[in-house]
Amino acid sequence: MSVLPIAQENMLPTPEEQEFSAPNDSEKNTIFTAELMPHIDSMYNFAFKLTLSEHDAKDLVQDTYLKAYRFIASFERGTNAKAWLFKIMKNSFINDFRKKTKQPAKIDYQEVENIYNAEAAEDNANNASFDLRADSLPDMIGDEVTTAINSLDTDFRMVIILCDLEGFTYEEMAKILDIPVGTVRSRLHRARYILKEKLRNYAESMGYNSE
Repeated sequence: MSVLPIAQENMLPTPEEQEFSAPNDSEKNTIFTAELMPHIDSMYNFAFKLTLSEHDAKDLVQDTYLKAYRFIASFERGTNAKAWLFKIMKNSFINDFRKKTKQPAKIDYQEVENIYNAEAAEDNANNASFDLRADSLPDMIGDEVTTAINSLDTDFRMVIILCDLEGFTYEEMAKILDIPVGTVRSRLHRARYILKEKLRNYAESMGYNSE
């Protein structure tokens, strides 16, 4: 696989990046092996869900780990290595891969806003938030679910992956995505609503209550 150029902007977490002393080569290798490599399977899964391509996913994982090793001095041991890697990968995807990756048709955010505003009151009143991890579609794994997730706009697909598939907290997602927690909540609510609509018929055919 070819090594892609290293992006210089927006690729690593910014707070306290320079507060830690640079490790020597031996320490770098230890940190890389012990803290970062155990997450490589999760990183490939995330990369594949972003790029929808095995080749691009492998390149994105390689690029992410190259950047992680290069800037390993900015990683504080004992913190969430997986979230740190996901942030690097998210920025690598946006900076280097998104233009090359075939993306689904963009969602009209104004239309989504109108749908969300019209349905939010009823959804909140009925406590019917759609959550892949909990009471909605608890055991559904199949082409329909994968296709529905993959068809989401990238921003919506990211929050579904990070929250409902990877289990990150809202605060961790906010750091990974560089957006406020409130925006995370709003975007996730909208993403779940869109996904719920896409899967409604399939859920009912499988005997699940999607209401």
